[in-house]
Amino acid sequence: MDRLSATTLLPDTFQGTRDDIAGQLGFIWEQIKAPLIVPLLKIAVFVCLIMSIMLFVERVYMGIVIILVKVFGRKPEKRYKWEPMKDDVEMGNSAYPMVLVQIPMYNEKEVYQLSIGAACGLSWPSDRIIIQVLDDSTDSTIKVLTLD
Repeated sequence: MDRLSATTLLPDTFQGTRDDIAGQLGFIWEQIKAPLIVPLLKIAVFVCLIMSIMLFVERVYMGIVIILVKVFGRKPEKRYKWEPMKDDVEMGNSAYPMVLVQIPMYNEKEVYQLSIGAACGLSWPSDRIIIQVLDDSTDSTIKVLTLD
């Protein structure tokens, strides 16, 4: 079996750089740089330019919106017609929606009483509110305190 030579593996266009790999890689790089890498970089620059213009337009738009909001003094209270819920004697507490208050806790001995007390002190009909204490404590004394 004959030994493989550089002439059988590489085409004749690599005449001057057959002996060293670095020279061959440099030559290959020079051959693919212009037709492949340069157009890809031009596309990437164009995409970055478009995205930069989009960001600039968005910043200008948001600046205009903020200025108009400040000039005209538009506030949610003026824009939306909201009124507090009125007590309806005929409907009773059914006018109020059901509310679920969840209090997550994990080994919080200092604040368990404060947070549960705040949830229980809400001014909402007691038959329309559910308060859940979600306790994942590893300390058994805290679990006992939250169950009371």
